[in-house]
Amino acid sequence: MAKLNINGKIHDVQAESDTPLLWVIREQVGLTGTKYGCGVAQCGACSVHLNGEVQRSCAIPVGSIKATDLIVTIEGLSPGSSHPVQNAWLALDVPQCGYCQSGQIMAAVALLRKNPKPTDKDIDDAMTNICRCGTYQRIRAAVHLAAGTRTADAGSGTSQAQVRGGPT
Repeated sequence: MAKLNINGKIHDVQAESDTPLLWVIREQVGLTGTKYGCGVAQCGACSVHLNGEVQRSCAIPVGSIKATDLIVTIEGLSPGSSHPVQNAWLALDVPQCGYCQSGQIMAAVALLRKNPKPTDKDIDDAMTNICRCGTYQRIRAAVHLAAGTRTADAGSGTSQAQVRGGPT
């Protein structure tokens, strides 16, 4: 039995040590926001934060996780989906099909934690997740919006305070 700290809650899970963390999160813990995309750590749909670093959970064997490791999924990112990156995603209507977006958001949060004012190149270099719908321009714009380096498009009705989670 393994003890996993997921979103600040300790979970006792039964899994073979080589079981990917993704499947434990989805099937045993019941958090389905983290998606299966490729199974080989290429697409990023399964991105979570492990000790503050974005990681692809499909390639992490649960046996390599220590009880002291902190795992954060999209569900644990913020109460009520109120994180500034989530607000920016909504303000700019980033998702098309939405399947990859939880991984994209987790990658964007990790980027902004390391680099609060990224350039376009910084964003392009850090955001290596795949979006089959091709929403890369909107993803980049949302990262800038969450960073406060641009404002929502005219007519969106969204203020910078709303993106930051503040009063309107």
